Amino acid sequence: MKNAPYDRKNSEPIQITPREYGGLQNAYDFFNRELFGDALPDVFLTYQRRARSHGYFSPDRFSARIGEFDRHELALNPDSFTGRTDREICSTLVHEQVHIRRHQIKGKTMRYHDKAWGALMKEIGLHPSATGKPGGKETGTQMTHYIIDGGPFDVAFAKLEKDGWQLNLQSTHESKKRGVDKNKLKFSCGSCGQNAWGKPDLQITCTLCGAEMPVAE
Repeated sequence: MKNAPYDRKNSEPIQITPREYGGLQNAYDFFNRELFGDALPDVFLTYQRRARSHGYFSPDRFSARIGEFDRHELALNPDSFTGRTDREICSTLVHEQVHIRRHQIKGKTMRYHDKAWGALMKEIGLHPSATGKPGGKETGTQMTHYIIDGGPFDVAFAKLEKDGWQLNLQSTHESKKRGVDKNKLKFSCGSCGQNAWGKPDLQITCTLCGAEMPVAE
């Protein structure tokens, strides 16, 4: 599973895109096997920049141009990679995979980070916390987590890392500074993808779906 290096000969194409996204796919597939028993569906993995967001899951975000089927989107924010370890970034990937599993089991929900999601998080070794530390609220609009030492995720990532997996790219300092309003957060409906911006304590419900619009993790 070791990622392909970027130091190819000048006569060969570099192909950064399939290498970087291929590495992300490898991690998704690995954790799907190790933590979810291969129960998760194939999803469209992307890098998306969202202020104050590490990543998000959006169900049925893409539809087929030929045929009839939908695909979920799981996105990671490369702006959040700087200063974080591969272990921490992969924990965000798995955090969003838990949302996929929660969607499989319960379907649409009025709360993005509900108790059922929190229980699944704990099962795979991530403890939900609004502060990212022990003692924080375990459900709510804006949620993160901390890694449970010795838990299933911790053990699984050690195997992935030992196999040579690593991330190669992150946002530059300049790209992180652009367009960030520190007084507002982006809220997104997990069902239809509708977005809104407001203060961190704002409570928003999607008028189209009737679902709570959380701040993406």
